[in-house]
Amino acid sequence: MSKKVITFGELMLRLAPEGYYRFSQADRYGAAYGGGEANVSVSLSNFGLKAAFVSKMPKHEIGQAGINSLRKYGVDTSFIARGGDRVGIYFLEKGASQRPSKVIYDRAGSSVSAASKEDFNWNKIFEDAQWFHFTGITPALSDNIAEICLEACKYAKERNITISCDLNYRNKLWSKEKAGKVMGDICKYVNVCIANEEDAGDVFGIKAKHTDIAAGKVNHEGYKEVAQELKARFNFSKVAITLRSSISASDNRWAAMLYDGNDFFFSKEYLVHIVDRVGGGDSFGAGLIYSLINGYAGQEAIEFAVAASCLKHSIEGDYNQVSLDEVKKLAGGNASGRVER
Repeated sequence: MSKKVITFGELMLRLAPEGYYRFSQADRYGAAYGGGEANVSVSLSNFGLKAAFVSKMPKHEIGQAGINSLRKYGVDTSFIARGGDRVGIYFLEKGASQRPSKVIYDRAGSSVSAASKEDFNWNKIFEDAQWFHFTGITPALSDNIAEICLEACKYAKERNITISCDLNYRNKLWSKEKAGKVMGDICKYVNVCIANEEDAGDVFGIKAKHTDIAAGKVNHEGYKEVAQELKARFNFSKVAITLRSSISASDNRWAAMLYDGNDFFFSKEYLVHIVDRVGGGDSFGAGLIYSLINGYAGQEAIEFAVAASCLKHSIEGDYNQVSLDEVKKLAGGNASGRVER
């Protein structure tokens, strides 16, 4: 029987100018859907797992279109509550060369941010589930969603369901101080912690030595201590940290580290030319969940997760539309990008 993963978060409407046009130039916007946990669900469904996304969406056509975007990839949307007035929106201006990408949120008052505990029957949602995933974006949406997220973790823990959290700090949603307090309470229930090279510092004040993110200098060895301190503070069974060295908005070096409490596993590093980097961290999280839920050993798990995310950087939109075989080929060393005929 296929393994079942539950994700919980917000699905947003993404509006972006064509190509690399700036907001100030744009006279038309392309529309798509995405969001941290929804992106993870799509990846996992594409990999052949049962993936269910939990949220709240309006009953109107825009809400339904968002739900349909998930159904297209086989994601179970039956636990999405319906109600409220609006779908959260984010505007994306894609960067290039030395000009960074920009995101503007228009998500205040979205249906899920105003959801109540009565919208979610966790006993029903967690039936036959092996894994529960959320990101730090979700509890940042509102105080009531933070409480609901904590409640979901307690239900999952009672059922011995593995819980993963991508810290995903967003300074446009809440302060570092509030993030540290709220996520500190929630992370007591988390088994697998996922973070990028900045998250642990932003949320918990745990920073890697000899690293300058703005200058694109990431000291991989320094993240061993970050992972050890995270585990010591919260008793995580595993800590995974993505390691992005930004050469420019168009080109990054991409790798990651996995710590299992005893050993450290570093992936190979990819030089990535970016088509669309939004959802890159989510595709890594999905790859890690897939590999761990299927019993991959440490090195194999981190190589699979990084390969999945490497490929996502070549895909337009939030969703990582790649197959299991494509990820396995890249993780196995087939990185030439030659035409397949």
